[in-house]
Amino acid sequence: MDDSAPTVRAFGTHGIDGTDGSSLQFGDRQLFIRPAVDTSEGRLFSAYSARFGRGERADLPAPYEEVWVVVQGWLRIHTACTDITAGAGDYLHVPKNTPGEVEALEETTLVCISVPAH
Repeated sequence: MDDSAPTVRAFGTHGIDGTDGSSLQFGDRQLFIRPAVDTSEGRLFSAYSARFGRGERADLPAPYEEVWVVVQGWLRIHTACTDITAGAGDYLHVPKNTPGEVEALEETTLVCISVPAH
């Protein structure tokens, strides 16, 4: 990582559908991510955008902390302790190793920050 010339960069959430070559699709599911910042840059965090098609579900357990910002749509997060529904403009903190599941109640776009970087 070269810190001698820091650069501000912008990342968008539009077009996350696997057709632009920069998004990764999970199998044949309507679940896509687009990495923005990752370990290859030597940062202490990762950043990416994600899109869930309506009804898509994913397991929560991750070996890192995350903050999600819902940009568009609605999610339901189910854990052993609680059910939370979050919509556009809501922030979610997902602690490390949180068991549970996230479900898109409609097509949903997120921006995600993870610590440490992965």
